[in-house]
Amino acid sequence: MVTGIIGKKVGMTQLFAEDGTVQPATVLRAGPCVVAQVKNVDRDGYEAVQLGFVDAKTSKENKPSQGHFKAAGVPATRLRREVTLKAGGDPVKPGDQVNVSMFANGDRVDVIGTSRGKGFQGVVKRHHFAGGRASHGSMFHRAPGSIGASSYPSRVVKGMRMAGHMGADRVTVRNLKVLRVDAENNLLLVEGAVPGGPNAIVVIRKAIAAKPIRVAQVEPVKKKGKK
Repeated sequence: MVTGIIGKKVGMTQLFAEDGTVQPATVLRAGPCVVAQVKNVDRDGYEAVQLGFVDAKTSKENKPSQGHFKAAGVPATRLRREVTLKAGGDPVKPGDQVNVSMFANGDRVDVIGTSRGKGFQGVVKRHHFAGGRASHGSMFHRAPGSIGASSYPSRVVKGMRMAGHMGADRVTVRNLKVLRVDAENNLLLVEGAVPGGPNAIVVIRKAIAAKPIRVAQVEPVKKKGKK
């Protein structure tokens, strides 16, 4: 059984619950995807499937890639990702379709994507340093401070937090609740935000460590006094 699907981030919106509360939601176009390759333990050392995202844009492939898709009997796809298989499920073969109907309302999912790039940033924005005094003449407003001693070890140790490139990292947001599934339009609405901007490529998988849904219970107020 396939545990994930490739999608694109459409944008954010909000949904109103029955009690009137507002829920921020992210709209994802999940699939349709096609199985381009099935990997097994005997040949590859692990079990997984390679999914191809069916998109309107044509894919220009070289001859090795053309042979790869021809062997599977599926059209060439531009976006491809690997997802794991769940043990004990139905067998999967090349050419099978994977769509958003694999999810249901109330499911918990993990969304994997690439965060927005912020460019070169200083330590205050990148690592949330407090900075120095803002008074006149301090000359130490947003500086990083000491990065190591000169006598010993006479070098900058690895992992020192400094200014540098920020963002554009692989980010996994776990245990997001599925609010709505639109199988006709291949849309999936999940609670909260996911990494990346509009049209960002994401992988939506069933939550690995799904947490139980907590329901708030109102307890009766105990009156103080004699029993």
